[in-house]
Parts: sequence; C-alpha cells; structure tokens
Amino acid sequence: MEHEEILHRCFRCGYCKLPSNYTDLACPSYLAFRFETYSPGGRMWLLRALLDGKIESTPRLAEIMFSCATCGNCVEHCAMPDFKDRLLLAFTAGKEALLDSGRVPAGVRDYLTRMQNHGNAYGKSARKRADWTNEANIEPFDGQEYLFYAGDVGSYDTRGRQIAVSVAEVLKKAGISFGILANGESDDGNDVRAMGERPLFEDLARKNIAAFDKAGVKKIVTLSPHAFNTFKNSYPAFGGTYQVFHYTQLLAFAMGAFTFRNDLPPIAVTFHDPCYLGRHNKDYESSRMVLRAIPGVTLIEMDRSRKNALCCGGGGGNLFTDVLGGAEESAARARAVEAAEAGAQVLAVACPLCAIMLEDAVKTAGLEERLQVREVSEIISERLLP
Repeated sequence: MEHEEILHRCFRCGYCKLPSNYTDLACPSYLAFRFETYSPGGRMWLLRALLDGKIESTPRLAEIMFSCATCGNCVEHCAMPDFKDRLLLAFTAGKEALLDSGRVPAGVRDYLTRMQNHGNAYGKSARKRADWTNEANIEPFDGQEYLFYAGDVGSYDTRGRQIAVSVAEVLKKAGISFGILANGESDDGNDVRAMGERPLFEDLARKNIAAFDKAGVKKIVTLSPHAFNTFKNSYPAFGGTYQVFHYTQLLAFAMGAFTFRNDLPPIAVTFHDPCYLGRHNKDYESSRMVLRAIPGVTLIEMDRSRKNALCCGGGGGNLFTDVLGGAEESAARARAVEAAEAGAQVLAVACPLCAIMLEDAVKTAGLEERLQVREVSEIISERLLP
C-alpha cells in the first residue's frame, strides 16, 4: 500500500479531530460516531493492523475508511509536519486496497458503478447533462473566455440546477464571457479519486481533457469547489493544464458591475467554508469579499471558520453514498446549529453539495424559522436592482 511507511509514526494525539482552539470537534466521522476508530489517528492504527495481518478486511473496516469526508481538518491540525500532508493520501490508498479486496459499502459500490457506466453520479444520460441550461439563456462554448463547468450536481440535481442557473445569470450580469459544453463532459472525478478508484478517475480525467482540448478551452470557471480542486491540482498530471477559477474568485473582483437596492432590511450572514476551496486550496477570502460588497449584509463568523471550519459531511462522495448518515450528531446538523447560535439569519454557501447537505440539516434540526441556507449568487440576485 502506498504511504504505508508513515502509518506507524502517528502517536494518536487527537489534534487531527479538533479545531485549533481545541474547544470542539471538527472531524465529521468522529463527530458522528464518537469511536476513536473513526478518527484519523484510529484509521492510521487500523491500516497498520491490516497490513500487519492483525485484522482482516471486513465490512466494518470498509465503513470506517469510507466514512472519511476528505475535509482536510486532520492535515491542517496534525502535529507531525514530516508527514501531515500525506494523511489523506494514506487513507485514499487504504480505500484503494479495500476496493481491490471487494470489501466496500453498498453505497460506495453503487456510486462507482454509476460513474463507470454513465460518467456521472446520478446514473443519468449524458444527453441530459445540459438540460439545466433550458432554464437560462446560456450559449454553448465557442471561444468565449471561460468554460463554465456545472458538474454533476449542477447538471442533474434539482437544487443543484437552481444554483447553476443562479450562478450563470450572475456571471452574465457581471459581464463575464463564458459558455458550456453541451456534450462531452463527464464527472470531474474529484470524489472518485478520493475514494481510491484511481483507474476510473484517470479515465474520467482523460475524457474531460480530450473534450476540453477539442473545444479549445483555456480557462475554466467551476460551480463546485470539488471540480475546482481536481481541475487545478490533478488534471495537469494528465496534460490538462488550464487556468481554473471557482466562480466566487471571479465575482470577488466583479462586484463593481452590480447596482444594488438600498431599500431592503439588513441581514446577518455567516459563511460556511467549503473544504475544497478553503483547507484544500487556501482560499478563505473570495466569498467573504463578495458578501461584504453586498449592501445590507452584515457578515458574522462562526466559531469554527476558515481553516477550523466544520465540514458539512458531503465530501469524499458521502453526499451520494451516505456512509456518514444523518444522525443527530451529524456534521451538517452541528453546522446548522452553530450558524443559528452565532446569530445568523442566513447561512451562505459556495458549493452545491454544501447547500444540499445543510438545507436538509436545517430542516431536520427544526431551524427553518430561524435560519435560511442561501448560495452566494442567490444573495446577490435577491439584492440587485431589477
């Protein structure tokens, strides 16, 4: 197994499951299950035991490994600088070994099967991938400055499609030139790679790169931080070298293009940092720049924010596999409660996966009368002059 030489070096101090102030928990799987085996240190111990033949590959072990939401909190707070950056790589290698053994949770198996057969997480026809654009006047890509990549959630999920339309309309109002690929796109592969299914990830990456290059794409703006991360950091190894932006990074420097209303009541907004924009790519400011530029928005911070942010629990494919589940101690529900207790009226998100996870959590936590989940571009649109 790759990275096995670092497994014995973890002394399980527990910093990996905490934010930097040590006052709460910030590991989604440990928060949900409260067993040390579900913490990053516990996974290191289990993988070492598996390699040493002290335990066997079992469905229980697979559940523990695939419950990791790849949020990166362990990498951020590990006390061991010599190998902290390899923690998630080791866990991914462990998942790859479990895939090779055939021991995977049913949800993971079904998710990867849909990816293999259809090129998307929903098992839908590729011909329907651009149907979301019927709700907005969006041109096919034909030499515009940017390719807008909506991803699977933006293309197929009902809520995701609403967000994709909202972002596209705001980008147009900002004067940003973009188009979409009507055919040829596949899933970006970020979460497939995080699950350890390397050959499938490479296949998805190569298909997308071929489609992008055939269309003459040079710059990409993504709806999801997950796509932003993998296009920026993983695709160059396969020859896919593009200038890649998350949509908030473009909007942060385009807010002067908008004229806002000044007759709406002020709102208290807190921002939920997406893991793949924040900890994985160190951008904590673009979305906050956008929100601060909207008249009437007062930005407040939750205790767990920026590098200490609590993940919604949807990463690593968990939005689709539901290995983490939706228990009372789920990360999404804890995050919704934290936002409400901070005094926010609106929990702002910049990721369609986060929106889905947190909207459901607000409902199950009974916070619908106190807290709304709104995507950043939706907050802009609601306050623009007609």
